[in-house]
Order: sequence, then C-alpha cells, then structure tokens
Amino acid sequence: MTNRIHAVGDVIASRYKINKFIGEGGMQQVYKAIDSAFARPVVVKVPKNPSATKRFRRSAEVSARVVHPNVAKTLDYFETEETFYLVEEFINGADLQLRLNTEFYYLDPHLAAHIIHHLAKGVAACHHVDVFHRDLKPSNVMVSQDPSMSVLKLTDFGIAKMAEAEIGQAIEGSDLGKGETETITSSQTVVGALPYMAPELLLDSKNTTKSADIWSLGAILFYLLSGEKPFGSGLAVIAKIVQQGLPSKAGVYKRESLQFKPLLDELWHIIEGCLQKDANKRLTADQLVARLSQICYSTAEREVGYIYNYQVNRSPWGFIKTQNSEDYFFHRESFYGDKPDDGIPVNFAGFTGNPRGRAFPVTPLKGK
Repeated sequence: MTNRIHAVGDVIASRYKINKFIGEGGMQQVYKAIDSAFARPVVVKVPKNPSATKRFRRSAEVSARVVHPNVAKTLDYFETEETFYLVEEFINGADLQLRLNTEFYYLDPHLAAHIIHHLAKGVAACHHVDVFHRDLKPSNVMVSQDPSMSVLKLTDFGIAKMAEAEIGQAIEGSDLGKGETETITSSQTVVGALPYMAPELLLDSKNTTKSADIWSLGAILFYLLSGEKPFGSGLAVIAKIVQQGLPSKAGVYKRESLQFKPLLDELWHIIEGCLQKDANKRLTADQLVARLSQICYSTAEREVGYIYNYQVNRSPWGFIKTQNSEDYFFHRESFYGDKPDDGIPVNFAGFTGNPRGRAFPVTPLKGK
C-alpha cells in the first residue's frame, strides 16, 4: 500500500474532517469524512498520481452531470495547493466485490436480477447525458449492508477517464500474442478491470463507445450467477475475450429446477445480448433496462439464517432458523445450489405460512 495522503483528524478546505481511511484503488485514495457545513458523512476521493489531477478535474465535471438513484452523487469538487478533491455521497455499506468475497459463493437469479437491473438503470441514466463508465466492475458498485442489498449505487464515474487512460497505455504497451506484459501486471486498475473489459477496449481503447459498458454489465451478471469470471482471470483472459465466443452456459445454472429455470433462461438471453463481440449488435442501455423490466423476479426482503433438520424422515425438505429465532420451512427445489445440509448459513426470502413461514429462494453463504 502507498503512503496515505491524509490522516484521521485532517481538515480539508476548512470543511471536510477526515475520520476514516476507507481504501485505495489504482487511481485514488478514498476517505470517509464529515462535512461540517451540513453535519453529514461524505466520501472524499484524492488522486494518487499528481500527473493525473487535470484528468481528475475534467472527469469530476462530467460525473456531476449524472443524477440518478443508482449513481453515487457528486457533491463537491475543489482544489488546494497540494491536489484536487472529489466529494461524493456516503453509502453506508460496502462495495459489491467485498460482499461477494466475504459472504456469497454466487447469487441466486432473483438477487442477481435485482442487482443487474439497478446497475442497468444507472448506466442508462449516464448514457443519456453522454457519460459512460469505462471501468465497470463489482468493486465500483456500492451496496447497502442488508441481506437484500436494497440500496445500490455506481461509483467512480469521476475517475473513469483516468482509468481509461491507464488501461489504454497498458494495453498499447503490451503484446497480446504473448499473453503477458509488465505494463499490464504493474497496473492495479487494469488487473481489476480485465475480466469485465470489452474486446474493443483491449484492441483499440481510443475508439471505445458506450457499448463497452454493456459488455461489462453482461460479464458482471455472469459472475453474479456463477461465482466465476466469464473468461477467467489473469493475463490469459485477454486472448479469451478477444478470440473466444460466449462463455459456457452451464456455469450460470447452479440448479435447473422449475423454480429457477425460467428466470435463468431470461438472464442467459440478457448475457448473450451483452457479450456480443460486435459492439453494434449489443443491447443498448435502454434496451437492457426494458428487457429487465419485463422479466419476473422476486424483490421480497431477504434474511439470513442457517439450515437445520434437513431431510427429516429422509424427505427433501428442512428448516431455516433466523438470527431472531424465527423458523421457516424450505424444500430442496427452492435451494439454489448443489446440496443443502444442516448448519449451512443461507440468504433467503421469507413468506408467511402455517404453521411455519416458507423460504424461497434459498442461497448458501460462506462459512459454517
């Protein structure tokens, strides 16, 4: 990790008091601060590379044009003698990649549809004002901490142009035929972006269009459903994205029961519409939102619990106990995964039932 630009207690521009270091990416460091003018928490972003400050300013001006519930608000931008600063709304939660790393093996199709639908809405709003992200990936999505991930916002539009420039420089300095380059491996931004990058971004980043964001959404949806990147990770992914066709359909079908198959089929068709090699054949953001608005997926509130008394009398059903000691009945066909077992923590939606509530869908969580 590089040296931190600010320490807890620092006051910037006589207004923003730093109270926590959140993290850093390839382009910036991120802090939580208190905005004394409104007594509210905010996120303060600082470019790590002094040579990138002009691009940081231009990108901040562009991101401020986007106003949508699924895009983090740009609240302020200012300069000091030392550097430039971007202030965004604070989302009480974590980035989607962290939630996936620590909690989920993959998402059931209902929760995945909820997430990609809202991401698509945010992207469409940006495309309407001629802004596109260029660096869409789960770590650039903030979600609330609740099991439903009810609040979801795209972030880092303010540094997208900077990321694109770094990606372009790394790719142009590489030899795709050899499959490995120092320019790519030395860039944290590029390594994180690779699994979600459209082929045209790898081949000709200067002529990338909005449709590159659509490819990224398709790659993210595949990842949410399967727990695996559509073309893998690391340097080998470059040749696969450029040369191969669609990833294996089998990866997203964790359970082909009648409970899940219709929605999975719909989501697979959406993945196909996004991961077209020819950018002109991909869905537009508006078309993607329209398709997702037409499919039927559950938005019921989620809970967390653990399985117990599974296969009572060798029957394919069992029970889930929540953190509040509530009991729910579930059937094997409602479990999105290979095999339920006692003690497995799960994410599920609960419905009223007699004598116990009913759970659907039920998705395994990490840890036991």
